[in-house]
Parts: sequence; structure tokens; C-alpha cells
Amino acid sequence: MCRLFALHAGAEPVAATFWLVDAPDSLSAQSHRNPDGAGIGAFGPDGTPTVDKQPLAAWRDHEFASAARTLRSATFVAHVRYASTGARTTANTHPFAEDGRILAHNGVVTDLPAIDARLRTLGARHLVHGTPTAGGCSQWSPPRRRGAAATSRQG
Repeated sequence: MCRLFALHAGAEPVAATFWLVDAPDSLSAQSHRNPDGAGIGAFGPDGTPTVDKQPLAAWRDHEFASAARTLRSATFVAHVRYASTGARTTANTHPFAEDGRILAHNGVVTDLPAIDARLRTLGARHLVHGTPTAGGCSQWSPPRRRGAAATSRQG
């Protein structure tokens, strides 16, 4: 099952290096058991979310280690993925930045055909990105506000 890390340090930016790469059971170490993707999300000084993710194990991803050692933020969300369902793609790799927020989830969503049908009925199917059958790995996104920004490294 995927692993999540979240940290809110209050008002002052901090580094999350210990928990992400240096601890004996860091998120990077856990990616040996969860090798299908890794990502780090953080907020910049102006509150803009930044997400760096790849469909690659954190322990193999030099960008993950570099970001873990250099990023400073008051809030982090990081994730390593074990793909029980869904393709090993950047679109299915967590975390996600949308509408000024960073989010990730852990689990499998079942009966996707019924959910897709309901979303179509509501006219909201366009809010789901990634592999439609991705189970615990598809992304639901609220509509983006005009002018909202998020950055992501694509692989």
C-alpha cells in the first residue's frame, strides 16, 4: 500500500530532509517496497503549491533526493506509490496540486464504472484525470480558479 508523509511546521519554513531521506525508515527507504512513483509537494513563500513527482521509486529518483534536501516550506505532502491498479504514469503519481492545494490519498476506489457514470450524469467527468481505472491512483480535481498556478516536473 502507498505511503504518505505530511508535515505542517507552523509559520516558519523548515526542511523535511530527515523524514524524507535520512531516517532509517524514511519515505525514500519505504519506496523500496512502494516503487511505482514518488512525489513531494510544498508551498513556496508566496503560498503557491509546487509538486515534483515521477513514476519512479524515490530511492532511484535523484530529483526526489535533491528536492528533499533543498526544499524549505512550512507545509509538505509527500507520497510513495505501490500501484495496485492503474498505469505507472506521472498523471497517476501523487501528490497533486489543484486550486491552490496539495493533496494525495491512500486506498483503492471500487466500482469505477458506476462512479464514472454518475460523474457523466452530473457533467463532472472532466474533473477526473489520470487513468480512468486507476483505483487508488486517479486524480479528482475541483475546477481551477482563473489565475491559480501550480507547477509540476513532468517526466
